[in-house]
Formats: sequence, C-alpha cells, structure tokens
Amino acid sequence: MTTSNSLRYLSSYSPDVQRQASELLDSNKLGDILKNRHPEKHTLTSANALYDFAFDIKNTYLRSSPPISKVIYDDKIHVIDNALGLHTFVSRVQGNKLKAKNEVRISSLFRNTPEAFLRMIIVHELAHLREKQHNKAFYKLCQHMEPNYFQLELDVRLFLCHREHYGDLW
Repeated sequence: MTTSNSLRYLSSYSPDVQRQASELLDSNKLGDILKNRHPEKHTLTSANALYDFAFDIKNTYLRSSPPISKVIYDDKIHVIDNALGLHTFVSRVQGNKLKAKNEVRISSLFRNTPEAFLRMIIVHELAHLREKQHNKAFYKLCQHMEPNYFQLELDVRLFLCHREHYGDLW
C-alpha cells in the first residue's frame, strides 16, 4: 500500500497536514503517537453497552431531540463509502399512525478502538438529529457535545491511514 492511498482519509485537510501525516506514516511513528494519546481500547462491545453510551450522551446534550431507537455496530458499513457511521430516519405508516425511528449505525471496525474515537462518531451522528447538513451549526453542536471534536476527528482519520498502511493498533 502506498502512502498516498492511505492518505485518502485526509483529503479534506490542508496540504501541510497531509505532508506531516505522510512523514509520520513513512517513518512508522504515527501509530506510536496515536497509542500515546489513546492508550486503551473501549469495552463497549455489546449492542446494549453501545446504546447506553449513546443514550447518555444524547440525554446530556440533546434531551429535547427525538429519541434514538437503535445504536449498533454494522459490518456492512465501508469506511470510505459511508464515512464512519450512519444515522437513519425510518418512518412507517401503521394503521392511522406514522411511526418514526432514529437509528445510529457505526462501522464495526470501531469495536476495538479507544472510547474517544467512538464518542466522536456517536456525537457526529447524534448531531444529525438536530442538524441534517454538515454546516456551521452542525459542527458547533458537535463541539458543544465534545469540546475536543476536531482533534478527535483528525485522530480517527490518522488511525484509518495507519490501519490501511500497517494494520490495526489496538
């Protein structure tokens, strides 16, 4: 795998950030930096634990937003095609009533990563309950729920670069 292929996760970042990441990747130092920042993987491997984790974040910051009905790891999400997770709004007519459900699906590759990575993805997907578009209000809400949001997003993308080039870290 060439370094340039691994850097596709950083395509929206500045050339300077991409250059720094490329140098760290080429010198095999990126993994050590990430492991120093985030030394341990989370223990939220079950669907119930993942739901409870997301539910607590939602109830702390988005109490008046619509409820979430499901939060699961999904083996079918491919990181490049579908980003890191998905939020879906499902509505069905049952009799005279319209039933609506909000679901969050997270790529299964985050089952064995640090809790901060998982939190960043869940915060991102929960923010879509209020803001559908990736606009200024959306990112402001993400930062409200996770003040370190932008650094964590970069760390997740750096992890994906490292994973593609060298394999998993945790």
